[in-house]
Amino acid sequence: MNPPVHLPSPTDDLQSAAHQVLSAVFGYTAFRGQQADIVEQVAAGGDALVLMPTGGGKSLCYQVPAILRHTRGQGVAVVVSPLIALMHDQVGALEEAGVHAAFLNSSQTGEEATRIEREMMSGRLTLLYAAPERLTTPRFLAQLASLHERGLLSMFAIDEAHCVSQWGHDFRSEYLQLSLLHERFPDVPRIALTATADDLTRADIIERLQLQDARVFISSFDRPNIRYLIVEKNGSPREQLLRFIRDDHEGEAGVVYCQSRKKVEETAEFLQAEGLNALPYHAGLDADVRRRHQDRFLREDGLIMVATIAFGMGIDKPDVRFVAHLDLPKNIEAYYQETGRAGRDGAPAEAWMTYGLADVVNQRRMIDESPAGETFKQGQRGKLDALLALAEATDCRRVRLLAYFGEASQPCGNCDNCLNPPATWDATEAARKLLSCIYRFHQRGERFGAGHLIDVLRGKVTDKTKQYGHDSLSTWGVGADLSEQQWRAVLRQLIALGHVAAEGEFSTLALQDSARAVLKGEVEVRLREAEEKKPRGKTTRGGARPKADPALGLDAEGLERFEALKAWRSEVAKEHGLPAYVIFQNTTLAEMARVMPGDLDELGEISGVGAKKLEAYGREILRVLGR
Repeated sequence: MNPPVHLPSPTDDLQSAAHQVLSAVFGYTAFRGQQADIVEQVAAGGDALVLMPTGGGKSLCYQVPAILRHTRGQGVAVVVSPLIALMHDQVGALEEAGVHAAFLNSSQTGEEATRIEREMMSGRLTLLYAAPERLTTPRFLAQLASLHERGLLSMFAIDEAHCVSQWGHDFRSEYLQLSLLHERFPDVPRIALTATADDLTRADIIERLQLQDARVFISSFDRPNIRYLIVEKNGSPREQLLRFIRDDHEGEAGVVYCQSRKKVEETAEFLQAEGLNALPYHAGLDADVRRRHQDRFLREDGLIMVATIAFGMGIDKPDVRFVAHLDLPKNIEAYYQETGRAGRDGAPAEAWMTYGLADVVNQRRMIDESPAGETFKQGQRGKLDALLALAEATDCRRVRLLAYFGEASQPCGNCDNCLNPPATWDATEAARKLLSCIYRFHQRGERFGAGHLIDVLRGKVTDKTKQYGHDSLSTWGVGADLSEQQWRAVLRQLIALGHVAAEGEFSTLALQDSARAVLKGEVEVRLREAEEKKPRGKTTRGGARPKADPALGLDAEGLERFEALKAWRSEVAKEHGLPAYVIFQNTTLAEMARVMPGDLDELGEISGVGAKKLEAYGREILRVLGR
């Protein structure tokens, strides 16, 4: 029988001590990727900047050093985290694993906060999670100074470090004050972690957090278990979303991102009316409603959260099988961060997005109309252009996505473009017709939007075309051979390529400098073919849907054991007030059902079963398995 948790002694060398913590506390036999090097760097007192994809195991990179330094009498590690839900679940998971941890945030009563502060000041806590706003208050800084004077401040971990950068996709001004940590406690090691940061954002993180002497660890950004799918908005985007969910993810957990609060609520209502278990989440909802919806998402199976970007950071739910976007994100970092919330358990998942002309126009307008300086706007335009290039790409999505983060790769064979290479066509003449029509408007001192432009190209008689006499233009009806959907696709791609801009409140169209070469016929324009509208029903796309459930592959009896273990886990989770995955992840339960351990020693060999959990749940698990 495995003994209770035995942590390493202060005399053990760091490498063997780290592996002992990994095995005894977390139930894993080996570190992944760069985890071992990161743990050794921080545990030894060095600083680190860690870029690791969602689901790559970032939390172990600071939790293991915190435990190691605590066993050496170096006190409490302070973790800067922006989200209450993340703090609660991380602390719950650590306590389940036998590590004394706590959090301080606005959800607690004064009495609870005082009790935790006493625990912190005594040095008994191993990890304390706190929001950046609390960390920089005079009271908390004074408490940290007292701990430091007594040698009981072991390290700082700054999670979601991209929030410190103005170039990042989720800048938070309160993060700017975190430079105080190095200024006041220069000998206390720090580790800053994020899942997404391009070169500009990385440089900003290093400068603002004063991490110039830190070791930088950059893991592969590849999430091979995620299939990327990007489709053109075609008719009703909600109907497209519904087909995607019905075809491939019925009854599974997912996140649907929308740009506006109104669209969130309308989409959630639409999915509910279609019989799907969906909830809205945005910053305009009452705080109690948001908390209740988030708790349900974390604790229930198969729930769909329809949300703005206010939802998601720090959500550890491992079995999210899809992330869908009904609107174009601002940049690739945001897209990568949001899609990375799918498939954290390593099982197959999908990232689906639908976008159209209005998305391109709206994102460009938001940049142009923002009060930011021109240098910042130019940077944001470049980031949007990179995302548009990804959306319009005809080659491997994954290759382009990874190239943005400076990582070379081979075609994945698993994204939509690899599975169904899109058709392209020589759109040079169509582009010249469209640009020429805009030019004719300009000659008359007129500006119009997409709808009117397409009416003129197709020779469609309307009150507006008659009012302005546009049936007399040389470009009247020259594009009658293309459908409205096809012309919208041409215009969208010309805007994405920078030949046309949509300006002002009414998104009127203007030619850009690069349009001149196209009008003269000096460059070839090859575009994706527009997708045809599909009726409600089964979609057709190549590549069988990946099997998502780790339990698949079990025989009939194994599946029965797996379901019995899930039912048992659900009861334990309710009793402890925690999400089920904090007790054991599905992958661990599936392995138990597959291996059928005969005793506690064999059960302790399964990945994810640490000593504390073995002691707490081992006999019950064997009972459920009929051993």
